[in-house]
Formats: sequence, structure tokens, C-alpha cells
Amino acid sequence: MKKRGLVLLVVVLMLSAVLAACGGSSGSSDDKQVTIEFMHSSVEKERLDVIKELVAKFEKENPNIKVKQVPVEEDAFNTKVVTLARSGKLPAVLEVSQDFAKVMVKDKLIDEDAVKDVIQKVGEDSYYEGALNLTRSEDGKSYIGVPLTGWVQGIWYDKKALAAANFEEPKNWNDILTIAKHFTNKSNKKYGIAIPTAEGAMAEQAFSQFALSNKANVLDAKGNITIDTKEMNQALTFYQELSKYTMPGSNDVTEIKDAFMNGTVPMAIYSTYILPAVFTDGDPSNVGFIIPEEKEKAVYGTISALTLSDGLDDSQKAAGKKLVEFLSEPENQTKWVLMSPGGAQPVNKGVLENENYKNNEVVKAFGNLSNEIAESFNDIQVFGLVDGKNFTKMGDITSSGVVGKMVNNVTVGGKDVDSELEKAQSTAESNN
Repeated sequence: MKKRGLVLLVVVLMLSAVLAACGGSSGSSDDKQVTIEFMHSSVEKERLDVIKELVAKFEKENPNIKVKQVPVEEDAFNTKVVTLARSGKLPAVLEVSQDFAKVMVKDKLIDEDAVKDVIQKVGEDSYYEGALNLTRSEDGKSYIGVPLTGWVQGIWYDKKALAAANFEEPKNWNDILTIAKHFTNKSNKKYGIAIPTAEGAMAEQAFSQFALSNKANVLDAKGNITIDTKEMNQALTFYQELSKYTMPGSNDVTEIKDAFMNGTVPMAIYSTYILPAVFTDGDPSNVGFIIPEEKEKAVYGTISALTLSDGLDDSQKAAGKKLVEFLSEPENQTKWVLMSPGGAQPVNKGVLENENYKNNEVVKAFGNLSNEIAESFNDIQVFGLVDGKNFTKMGDITSSGVVGKMVNNVTVGGKDVDSELEKAQSTAESNN
């Protein structure tokens, strides 16, 4: 009897093992708890509260996934990513700019296939084409980030001031220059337009709109550096001339915003992040927005995207993809956009249809302008994006500051356009 009982016990144990191997146990892999980290740059309490609410909602819908937030100050964000990557502790999901995403791709830190899976799951048609183009891989076949929010840049103008001087909305370079000349009275410290002239990213961004509207790009379709060209020369010469009608010295974000808000200038080159200030301290109905145009329109824009780090195990990758898909749903993306209403712009068309977005007091204050700005993502052009190819080397060129320095040299420094273009071309080639 004892021997028969022992045999029966062995059979039962073997059967249990087979059932467990076939997934017959009560604890399946889907029930396995997994923790992922989510690194973003929203460190302010109000924003953290919104993200905390979104994460709590996600965890409730996905009880087997725990999300640990890793908020990092924007100025320290890129350095933190590099440090964590070197130690093999890169978070599963990261909020990144399009430029830094290019740097990460070059260092093989992004799982492009996983990102592409998410975009296809959400639906490519859900996004504005320009927003998707900014996050395309260099070969144009994949993506380096899932668009989250964005902002666009153009020329903001005072409708009443221009109308009082009998000017209509400027349409091209000549119109902009004519209006800038008319309003400039240096003895009274009044100027026609506020444009960035300080050595830095904003100068590159503003100049790029004029260059690209003249069909001048830093790179060609083969990735060759094309700074010193006839078209780029025309754009830089115009920008140098336009700078005669802006405030003296090196102007950057603060100087430009202040000049427009206090009436020193009737026009200013700035991003949509000027809208919250106009809503609070100005007249939303009196602000107009135009895009520099010469041979074609060129909207400068930038995208905040969610990306998935490379090297994750299967469970972390699956969890990370679920989180990004969740945050890409229009309802959830609306909450993210409205952390900075007016400044942050929707890149997912579904957000514009969301009632919470349409009924936000800041969005409503600007009327149809909000829709016009969002739709301008379809006209986005940036240096390094050529014929659907989003060259990663442009991230290095921007990081080097060569274009911003060139702009500063010809505006504030009064240097020769020809020699500065030649110098910038040589510097960019030597660094790549």
C-alpha cells in the first residue's frame, strides 16, 4: 500500500508540473508584477499632481504595473539621461525633445521598433503630419518618439498697432521689413520687431524659419552640410538687415517677450508660450500670428515626445508600451496639454475635439487662433529634416551652437555674412 501511494504521489506531482508549464497554474505571466520608471521634466507641484493622477488611473487599469516617476529639472535632464545610460539604469519611458531624441538614437538608447508599435497602435492618422515628421527615424521607416505635445514659433503682431498705421497682416519678408522700419524710432526706444540675436538655440530657431522659407537647409537629402549656399546667404543677409530694427544688444527669450508685452515693439518672433502672458496681461483678441514666407511657408516647431529605452526585458517593454499608449489617448493627452494651456499645443487631432480642451478658458480666449496654430504643425520645417529623412547629425550641429553663433556674429557683431557662412560651414564639417 505504501509503494502504491508513493507512485500515485509521483504521478500527481508530475501532472502538476506539466500543467504549470502549460500555464495551467493560477499565477500567469500577465499577473506578474512589474515596475517601470517614467522620467519627465515636469517638476512643478501643479504638474506633478496632474501626472500623479494620470499614473494612478493607469495603475488602476493595469494593476500588475507599477510606475515610478523620475522628475528631473529641464536644464539637467539631458545630462541625467547620459549618466543613467552609462550606469545601465535608464528608465523605461522618457519624455524627450526631438533634438535630444536624435542624440539618444545615435547612442543606440532608443527602441525604435517599440516606439513604432505604439504609434501604429494609436494610429498615424491621429497626429499632425508635421509632428510625426519631427519624430521620424533617419531612414524614414520608423520613429524615435511618440508625439506628446508641441509648440510652434512665428511672428506675433499687435493688430491695432498695425491697423492704426494702415498696415495689413504681413505676408512675406518685404512686408515684415517694411513694417519694422516704419515703427522703429530709436531715440524714443521704440523698435519695429523683436528678434533673437543672442548666441543660442533661439537665434537658430528664429533664423531657421527665414532660411527654410527660402529653401535653404543645413543638410541636403544625402546628409551633406549645406550652410554656405546662395539661398542661406540671402536669408542671413535679410536677418542681418531686419536686426537693425530690433532692440540693441543680444536679445533672447526674456528681452523679446518683455518688448512685445510692454509695447516696445508691435511684432515679435516667439513661440506659443507667449500666449499665457497675453491671456493674463494683454488682450487675446488683439494678437495675430503669421509665418515668415518667401518662396514657401516654414513653421518652426518642436515636439515633446515619449520614447522607450533600448535593452528592456520583455515585461518592462510591454509595460512601457502600455504606459505610452495610455498617455497617447486624447483624454489623457488633453490633461497633459492643459498643464500649460496656450503654450503647449496639441499634436494629436483628437485633443482639439476634446470638450475639456475646447472649454479651457485660455484656449477659448484666443478663439479660432488656437485651431490655426495647432494645424500649423502640418507646415513644420526644421533644419536637418529633408524629404522625410530626419538626420540624427543635426542634433550634434544644434548642440555645437554653430548656427546661433553665426547669427549673433552678423547681427550683434556686425560681421560679414559671406565670411560667417564660410566659417560656419567649415566648423560644422570639422565637427561631423
